[in-house]
Order: sequence, then C-alpha cells, then structure tokens
Amino acid sequence: MESLTEKFQREDVLNIGGISFRSRLWVGTGKYKSFEETREAIEASGADVVTVAVRRVNILRKDEPNLLDFLPPDKYKILPNTAGCYTVEDALRYARLARASGISDMVKLEVIGDPRTLFPDVVGLVEAARILVKEGFVVFPYTSDDPIIAKRLEDAGCPAVMPLAAPIGSGLGIRNPYNIRIIQETVGVPVIVDAGVGTASDAAIAMEMGCAGVLMNTAIAEAKDPVRMAHAMRLGVEAGRAAFLAGRMPRKLYANASSPLEGMLASPVSGHPS
Repeated sequence: MESLTEKFQREDVLNIGGISFRSRLWVGTGKYKSFEETREAIEASGADVVTVAVRRVNILRKDEPNLLDFLPPDKYKILPNTAGCYTVEDALRYARLARASGISDMVKLEVIGDPRTLFPDVVGLVEAARILVKEGFVVFPYTSDDPIIAKRLEDAGCPAVMPLAAPIGSGLGIRNPYNIRIIQETVGVPVIVDAGVGTASDAAIAMEMGCAGVLMNTAIAEAKDPVRMAHAMRLGVEAGRAAFLAGRMPRKLYANASSPLEGMLASPVSGHPS
C-alpha cells in the first residue's frame, strides 16, 4: 500500500528543463572522509541529484579510483559543477569536458569572483550561462541573492536559478530571506537555495518559503555524523515542503483560543463559559 509520503512525492514532482527530479534535496560530494562515507551519506539523504566538481574528480584516468564508480547512473543524476573556476574561460572548459566525457548535459555553473568569500562573479556568470545555453547545456547557475542578476540568468535561458543563502561552507543559514522572496517574485523559474545551509531547520525554512529545492554539501560532510545529518536534512526538506503546500496559519499578535466557546458549560460564578 502506498504510504502518505510516497503519495505526496508522486503528486509533487519537481520538473526543471524537461527533467523530472524525485528529491528536492540535492547534495554535493566534497569534503567526505572516503568515497564509502560519501555513498552512505548520499543514500541517507534520499537525493537523486549529486553534484560533482569536474576539477576535483578524475574523469579521464580510468585506472584510478573514481567517485563516479560509487554513484550508479541508474540511481543518481550526476550534476557536474565548475567549482574552483575564476574565469569564464575556465568554467566553459570544464563544463564542456564533463559533457565530452559522457557525464551529463546538465551543469551547475560557478564563476567565482573572490577566493575569500567565494561569492560569484555575476558578470562572468551571466556571460558563461548565455554561451552554455546556446551550446545546449541545461545550466543551473550558482548566483548571488540579487534579484536583477537572477532575472538576467532566466533571460539567458537558465531553467532555474540557485542563489546563495550565505557564503559557501559558512553554515550561517538564510541571511537575507527578503531577497530570496523577491527573487521568487521576479523570476518564473524554480529557485533552489545553494550554499550556506547549516542544519535541518535552515533547509526547512528555505522550503517553507516556497523554494523549489535546496543544494548543500558542507552541512552534511562536516557534521560529526554525516550520515545521520544527511537523513536529518532529508526530513527537513520534506517537512518544509509539506508545510509550504499545506499553507501555514496566519500570524496573530494576540491569543486565539483553540477550542470554540460555543457549547461550553457556564461558570457557576460568572455565568460565562469556563
């Protein structure tokens, strides 16, 4: 018999660029102690999208251990990313290398502008996005929380935008929820929060805001128990999404009794319901 969770997931499929995704939690593969720990954490997360840094994964030397050997292609959608690229030219080169190696036509596009904050070079990002879209890539751009840039990325042909919640690896959570909301109002494509999530409540908040998904790496990989944290993140994303779809009660300044007063027994002293 189909469970309630399975029913909700079947009725609420994430579709981006003509591709259907089972999970709204996407995870990275860096910073784990071993390939085996990576595999266990990803399994616990329930994610079907896994990002892989092209510059850090050996995709050419088939005689050496390869992370991709631990990620069955029939189970996971591999999302190559251009992490560590500081120029448009480098980002284009590694995106094309990943596709030429048969990994995917999808790419998580990163053009980093500053080594200390790892904030994106948004000018270079938009330029690279335009080029890759014209070449047939499905581009998922890691961007700032600037609504104007988000709109330009949509106009460039990106089927989703991925604004940061906070600096990469900071674990600070969503620092500017107002800009995320404005981005949601500005673009007509899914918004996936990328970078800065620290714990399950951060993921839940992003989903309660109506974001289409959350992508994370460090919050899981650097937890004391990565596998358990991956499971917690899965629950946080699922709970936040369910709460958003359910529609929360309105916020009120004063109390509002949970039980109606009609039909209650009258107080013997005041005559009012007790």
